[in-house]
Amino acid sequence: MKTAPLLALLAGVAGVSSVATAAEKLDVVYHLSEPDRAAFVLNNMQNHIDGVGGPEHINMVLVVHGPAVNALNEIEATEKVSSGVASLREQGVAFEMCGNTLEVFNLELDELLPGFVEVSQGGVTRIAELQTKGYAYIRP
Repeated sequence: MKTAPLLALLAGVAGVSSVATAAEKLDVVYHLSEPDRAAFVLNNMQNHIDGVGGPEHINMVLVVHGPAVNALNEIEATEKVSSGVASLREQGVAFEMCGNTLEVFNLELDELLPGFVEVSQGGVTRIAELQTKGYAYIRP
């Protein structure tokens, strides 16, 4: 019989703990390397923001490398990709492009859709760095 008050106390503490956790922002890094998946990934990111109740509840980064750079080139990007990047950027999503990819594809950052920053250490290195900081990794 003495265990009932203890269980009630533990349940109360657990409830307080989950409320505190819910108030913190979720940290997420999305990974894109395939050009034909760009629109799909951007849509997933928007769904994720909507699913957590809005951009104020999440820190989101998209790290891009490899051939996906072509889908984000300002000249080649589809309207769906362009508008997806613009909308997510307005919601505070960070867009990072692998510096190695820019070099290999002979592109400059200003040739991409607005909002990208270069990660000189490379895309996969950046993803690993974010993961060590507690970011959840998603590659749709």
